Amino acid sequence: MPEPPRRRPVVATTTVVGTALLGASLAARPGSRAFTALTLATAATWTAGGLASGPVPRGRAVAAPVATGAGVFAAFYGAALVARRIPFLDRALTSVLRHADAGSGPLVLATTLANGAAEEIFFRGAVYAAAPRRPAVVSTAVYVASTVATRNPALVLASAVMGTLFALQRRATGGVQAPLLTHLTWSALMLRFLPRLFRR
Repeated sequence: MPEPPRRRPVVATTTVVGTALLGASLAARPGSRAFTALTLATAATWTAGGLASGPVPRGRAVAAPVATGAGVFAAFYGAALVARRIPFLDRALTSVLRHADAGSGPLVLATTLANGAAEEIFFRGAVYAAAPRRPAVVSTAVYVASTVATRNPALVLASAVMGTLFALQRRATGGVQAPLLTHLTWSALMLRFLPRLFRR
């Protein structure tokens, strides 16, 4: 199927706007209305840009991606236990997890899952499809570059690891369903169990 002619301009514009919103959302006070509004705006931007750029293939697989998300969470939980002993990673994780502890629990969960799904629609959907060569590498690089706007080394490191995994799932299954399910499972478990490790 030929690539829609609008794909790359829409992807480029969405990347710039979404990255700016992502950086602003993490800079907002945890639990504030500004944080909630900015995170929802970020999710809306990724989703709208992904869908406006052209068709986003669904792909296949359900059970395996959920199991993968749980397995990756276990690995990250173990890594977090080590990160608590490394000052700059401890500070980075404490900073970002303050957003998970502040405000309404259901609202934080909803915005977290909305952004996880939106990122898959855009990065593993639109960006992946717009790359003429090596789409797994390109989509992961753009994902990591966008996350740099948060100025949080823990998030940047996580984006490199998970972005690679999500891109490989996209390539193996032919669509965004598998990485989306893995992303949502991993995010929900991280939100449920990780903040307590870094409470002071």
